Amino acid sequence: MPFGVEGVEPGIGLALSGGGFRATLFHCGALCRLSELGTLARLDRVSSVSGGSITAGVLATRWKALRFEGDVAVNLRELVVAPLQAFCHRTIDAPAIGLGALLPGRRPSDLLQAAYAEHLYGTVTLRELPDRPRFVFNATNLATGVSFRFSKPYAGDYRIGLIRDQTFPVALAVTASSAFPPFLSPVVIRMDPGAFQRVEGADLFDQVAYRERLLLTDGGAYDNLGLETVWNRYDTVLTSDAGAPFGLDLDPETAWHSQVLRALDIATNQSRGLRKRVLIDEYTRGVRKGAYWGIDTDILKYGLADSLPVLPGRIQELAGMRTRLNDFSDAEQGRLINWGYAVCDAAMRRHAAAGAGPAPTWPVPELRLDQ
Repeated sequence: MPFGVEGVEPGIGLALSGGGFRATLFHCGALCRLSELGTLARLDRVSSVSGGSITAGVLATRWKALRFEGDVAVNLRELVVAPLQAFCHRTIDAPAIGLGALLPGRRPSDLLQAAYAEHLYGTVTLRELPDRPRFVFNATNLATGVSFRFSKPYAGDYRIGLIRDQTFPVALAVTASSAFPPFLSPVVIRMDPGAFQRVEGADLFDQVAYRERLLLTDGGAYDNLGLETVWNRYDTVLTSDAGAPFGLDLDPETAWHSQVLRALDIATNQSRGLRKRVLIDEYTRGVRKGAYWGIDTDILKYGLADSLPVLPGRIQELAGMRTRLNDFSDAEQGRLINWGYAVCDAAMRRHAAAGAGPAPTWPVPELRLDQ
């Protein structure tokens, strides 16, 4: 993880965190406000993990069809938000886990990918995505312990090399990014080792077994903010964080599987917290531009007199919402979209000098968060 800005270039990167359908919907609200502020059109890269990759995948596959008037995507809600809302009414995690255990030769991740392909991404491949912004879908390589990235020009990780000429489906990339362990992972990909090219630092390239079979899991296991690939590249970093606040527990369960999941939560929280602290410190010292907004952020701390009013109880309710890939009601969806929109607006106008857009208004007015 980088701790400075040496070598970065001018540009805007957006990181979309994990957090299941909760994150998918929260990020929808943020995209709506970024579009209104004219920032969406100026993005150079979108980096995502898990639930954030579900959102990014739809944005990526619809990008060329977006109609920009000035810098505002006037059909964003129709082409991106509406399909995601329809998808978030489905329950896809439990059926994938259940059927994956019963059907011979089928893993839960296979069924997850089939659902993504049928309802969101079709057969679109990474090669068909736009050159700008660059979309990067982050998974974790269980064998090498580092981030495995899918993007238009390449896929791979720095320890085993890169695949330059690849036609991975977007549905596969999103599946690998959102295959939460141990229930929905691993994603298993059989590869021709000759498809990989050696890169500097690829210390495992000569061990062919690492290139014959990829075992991938949720990108959040390595970087739950999806931050690294934009942090390493650009001087302006925007971070939309719908990750779960760490839950205290006076009496944690001691069954082996509960302990494993609790330990994973602790490790993820520590990694996420460290990245967040370093990023905000760079903002504060003026060595990095941009803004961070989180699902548990107190919107009053931005100090804007005209930010959208949000009851503290609503923030706690939304931050504590489940992170499953199951049916979210209309009310849950509307409030999450409203919250992503409101807190993104406050963060952007307070810290990213984004004041040229229209005054903020609730995307889903019947579910405003001040009542």
